[in-house]
This record gives sequence, C-alpha cells and structure tokens, in this order.
Amino acid sequence: MPPEVVIVNSVAGLEVALVALQSEYLPVQRCTIHKHRNLLGHAPKHMHDELADGYDNMIYADTAAEIEKKRKAFMPKWHLKCLAVADSLDEAGNRLFTFTRLEPSQWKSTRTTNAIELLNEEFRRRIKTQTVLPCAETVPMLPRALIASGQFQM
Repeated sequence: MPPEVVIVNSVAGLEVALVALQSEYLPVQRCTIHKHRNLLGHAPKHMHDELADGYDNMIYADTAAEIEKKRKAFMPKWHLKCLAVADSLDEAGNRLFTFTRLEPSQWKSTRTTNAIELLNEEFRRRIKTQTVLPCAETVPMLPRALIASGQFQM
C-alpha cells in the first residue's frame, strides 16, 4: 500500500528518488518550518518580522481556501519587496501545501518534519547511553516504545 503523503525537507534528490521508487503519483509535502527558515535566509534582516508574519498567516490559516487566498496575496507582495523570497517560495510550489488535501485534524503533524526529527534525536540520545543494542530487532522497537509509553509525543 503506497503512502498517502511523504513529508520531506529540501534534500536534493530525495523527492526524485522517492517518486522513482513509487510507480503511482506520490504526494510530497515539503516541511513548512524548513522553508520558513530558508525564506528568512533570503530576506534582509529588517524584513524578517514582516516576512514571518505573512508566512505564518498563510501556512497556519484555518481552511485550504483561506491558505490559497493568502498565498495569492503573499506572492506579488514579495516579488516586489524581495524577489529571492518569492523565487524560493515558487521553488517549493504546491509541495508546500500538500497538507491541505488531508483532513484539517492532520495538518499540524503533516506540515513539518519536526516530529520525525525529534523522535530521531531522542532515539540517538537513548542509544548513546547504551552504546550497543542487544540485537538488530531492537532498533525499530525503541522508537515504537518511546511513542507507546508516552515518553515522546508526536
């Protein structure tokens, strides 16, 4: 069964490789947090607050229609203010808004890769103290156990 959506950072080649592995259309969601940081990197410092406010208002709007409306207002404004910001947002395209195809209850966990990254961090922290796991079968058990025990929340 193919995944409903794949959440990725802007890692060169990752999306291409995922799509090549999948014979059907694979919906890809770009991490909105990583794109936010990337946009700030393209903007002059004095524009950061305005950019962050506009971006957050767009990404965290309540409905898909509202997100699209704010996106259409965001783009022309930033084409004039800072072309590099607009170009960077254009680069992500619709893959930054794939989450809007899902139920709104899933938007929070689908917009970013942060939950995955936090789980990986916690996994690394736990195995660092153990230095060696008993066997290969325990590797996938640890993240599942962290989530099931409530020690890590997605």
